[in-house]
Amino acid sequence: VRAQIGIVAGGGRTDKPLLKAGRAYHKYAVKRNCWPKIRGVAKNPVEHPHGGGNHQHIGMPSTTGRMRPSGRKCGLIAARRTGRLRGVKKT
Repeated sequence: VRAQIGIVAGGGRTDKPLLKAGRAYHKYAVKRNCWPKIRGVAKNPVEHPHGGGNHQHIGMPSTTGRMRPSGRKCGLIAARRTGRLRGVKKT
């Protein structure tokens, strides 16, 4: 393999902050519809299972079984465990 001479074009592009929402909008508009990310607790109950209520809280366990229907499957899907790791160092 021969060595490449020079530097990669646009190498420090991600170092500059976006500074305003309009630049983030145009950045993600050309890619896909993944911005802005709106939390489920901030939605209405007809839009998300975590929505609704007088305060922004989930109100139920955030874990969901793998066999639940597609409209109910949100949060921690088929979680093996939740919570803090105590007494054991896992990687």
